[in-house]
Amino acid sequence: MYIPESFHEIHRDRIEALMRDYPFGLLVSCEDNRPVVNHLPLFYTSTPEPLGRVIGHMARANPQWRAWAKTDGPVLAVFQGPDAYISPSWYVTPNVPTWNYAVVQLMGEARVVTDEARLIEILDRLTDHMESGRTVPWKADWGDQGRREQIGGIVGFEIRVTDIRAKFKLGQNRSPVDQERVRERLLHSGRQRETELARLMRSAGSDGSG
Repeated sequence: MYIPESFHEIHRDRIEALMRDYPFGLLVSCEDNRPVVNHLPLFYTSTPEPLGRVIGHMARANPQWRAWAKTDGPVLAVFQGPDAYISPSWYVTPNVPTWNYAVVQLMGEARVVTDEARLIEILDRLTDHMESGRTVPWKADWGDQGRREQIGGIVGFEIRVTDIRAKFKLGQNRSPVDQERVRERLLHSGRQRETELARLMRSAGSDGSG
């Protein structure tokens, strides 16, 4: 991923917050010199050190995991945060249209998980994360035979992360006045994704600290 220095995000707390808040990602691998891509909920954890791991699951009928069953395979996990079109009419100083966004890419080695106990652990971690914040979080009853039989239809995976790259393109190359004007436009657009982007710009500090 091309990352100009102005947009290179290195703060682990911001990077991990984006992966936590936007867990529906892309899992990319290569088979027979062709890219294989699936859209999956992914859960990142910072342990083990130094770079952590990503866990998830997919349908057993999905062929992507089969190459990893033979040997740990190189994969790319992509977490896409909020994004929005930025109109040049919002700037004080003349410019051209652009797009603001935040994305995290993790390189690593994937290992297939088929052991039932480990699969249940992965499913519980994912579910607990997605249900957090609900008034009455849903919890799987693994004593239910029908639910346990459903586990046979999936495989889990665990990715040992070897590289983390994050790009937060949030207008850091613009003047403080232009940055504030863009934030205000996005914040009051009425569109959820644009509002989220405005808040990320504020929290990350698009004055160059991000």
